[in-house]
Amino acid sequence: MSQFFQIHPENPQKRLIKQAVEILRSGGVVVYPTDSGYALGCHLGYKPAADKIKRIRKLDDKHNFTLVCRDLSDIGTYAKVDNTQYRLLKTFTPGPYTFILDATSEVPRRLQHPKRRTIGVRVPDNAIVQALLAELGEPIMSSTLILPGESDPMTDPYDIRDTLEHELELIIDGGFCGMEPTTVVNFTGDVPEVTRVGKGDPAPFDV
Repeated sequence: MSQFFQIHPENPQKRLIKQAVEILRSGGVVVYPTDSGYALGCHLGYKPAADKIKRIRKLDDKHNFTLVCRDLSDIGTYAKVDNTQYRLLKTFTPGPYTFILDATSEVPRRLQHPKRRTIGVRVPDNAIVQALLAELGEPIMSSTLILPGESDPMTDPYDIRDTLEHELELIIDGGFCGMEPTTVVNFTGDVPEVTRVGKGDPAPFDV
């Protein structure tokens, strides 16, 4: 049976943030709000939690998890970023974008794309996520909360609780935060390539 925290979307309660981070650190799977819908998240180093997310979403081993980061310093630890990419990231983070980058050796091999050694990273513009990341001190391994057979992510924390309360350790109710996924930009080629158009404006990367 999962816990259910109602956290203020603009002024997150520190006590609840600390409790949520303790659950993450102990290997729990958490549902939390971002700037483009609700997501499943777990500790970067805890494989059983990642396996549970794969079971919930019925994902195969080719699925790319995303590292949700607090800021650009986190991204630089886990992804290889050149000067041009850094300037673009600085302009468009925080925001509803996922950037595909070449992974550094800090990223566990099981989280990288099996052939291309890439990783998705993003910095959400959401006060709850930022508070979680500040308390945790490292990225959250994350996947959009889209159930098998569905095309849209879940948006209502109470529906999420009714459906998944026996699968999760914590559901954070941060209010409605949208249902449009991030725009995905692949930075591993010669030029940026928009591979999914979502909430973030793709125009700056359309070259």
